[in-house]
Amino acid sequence: MGQKLTPHQALVKVQKYCAYQERCHLEVRNKLYDLGLYKSDVEETIVSLIQDDFLNEQRFAEAFARGKFRIKKWGKIKIISELNKRHISEYCKNKGLAQIDDDEYLETLSEVLARRERQENEINPFRRKQKLTTYLISRGFESHLIWELLNGDS
Repeated sequence: MGQKLTPHQALVKVQKYCAYQERCHLEVRNKLYDLGLYKSDVEETIVSLIQDDFLNEQRFAEAFARGKFRIKKWGKIKIISELNKRHISEYCKNKGLAQIDDDEYLETLSEVLARRERQENEINPFRRKQKLTTYLISRGFESHLIWELLNGDS
């Protein structure tokens, strides 16, 4: 903060920032403000980054959804929530979620549940199921899928 770069210097720096990993518009905009650019320069730089394909909201949403699902084992609700925080459009959120295979999603939910079941010490079956459900919901999985899995309805 307080670096105060020229618009061209900031563009070069942010091109490297975007080339390193996919970024959303909000991250890049905040970075440009941190580099000391004014609003008009920030918007011009964003347009330039989009035109030169350094910045692509759909590509970001797809990479984000894939990564958070495969690496962090997040459910779709949590992924959507995080994309919302980054002001990603509905269209791009849907494209991102489309990267998640339904069978792989259910398999991951089962794996996360199995791992948590091994860690859970609660003996009372009702409270145990409640704790497992709460955990899986906090991971962003849909309650109807959790319920089906815990009750063997699938």
